[in-house]
Order: sequence, then structure tokens, then C-alpha cells
Amino acid sequence: MGAIIWFIAALVLAGLELAVGEMTLLMLAGGALAAAGVSLAGAPLWASVVAFAIASFGLLVFLRPFLRRRLQAPKALDTSVRALVGSTAEVISPVHGTAGQVRLDGSIWSARSLDASTTFAEGERVTVIDIDGATAVVWKEP
Repeated sequence: MGAIIWFIAALVLAGLELAVGEMTLLMLAGGALAAAGVSLAGAPLWASVVAFAIASFGLLVFLRPFLRRRLQAPKALDTSVRALVGSTAEVISPVHGTAGQVRLDGSIWSARSLDASTTFAEGERVTVIDIDGATAVVWKEP
């Protein structure tokens, strides 16, 4: 009977965690699951309470800070020209194997075709395959 109560407590704590979002109640729910396991093994009530306290303390001290750092780490913003690879550009002057211009991310870039024998006409949409210095290497949009 004690194990069922611990399981219910774990469910209630985990459900309340959804509303709070601080991971404290989730760690307490983990402690309640540990106490339910001890209770299922046939240990007395005091052993279940001790297991709850130790597991909850351990989860709060060791696991919660790691999870919070992991979930709240700032996302890296790539502002280099490498971030433009895969972008779509509009051809503004015919692009062939050695020269041309495209409008990419609101600015005008010199461009060349990936295949020297392919030419792109003005107004076509192309995809940036690579950035070679200040030149965008482009190919037809898939």
C-alpha cells in the first residue's frame, strides 16, 4: 500500500512541475519514485522516508544544476559568412563560371557558378553552395 502512495505522490509532483517549470518538483518526484521502489522491496516506512530524502537531496544538488545549465544555455548565433551557405539568392547580373552578381541577404554579392559551363540569367533563384572569399558559389535552387 505504501508503494502506491509514493507512486501517486510522484505523479502529483511531476504534474505540478509542468505548471512551475523549475525542476525542483521533478527532482522530488524522482525521490518519491525511489521511495516507492524501497517500499516495494518490503522496507518499513522510515526506510522509505529516508530513501525519499536522500534521493531528493541528491537529485536537487547534483542533477538539477546540470539540467538547468544545459536547458538555459544561450544558443550560439552564427554571424559569419558561413551562415549564408544554403541561403537562396536572386541573380541580378548573369552568373557564369567566373563572374556575376546576386542579391543575398539584402546585399549584393559577386557570384560564380559551381559548374563553369552553367550560366544563370537575371531574375533566377539560386542556392548558395559555398562562400569563397567575397564570392558566393551558387547553383540552381532544388
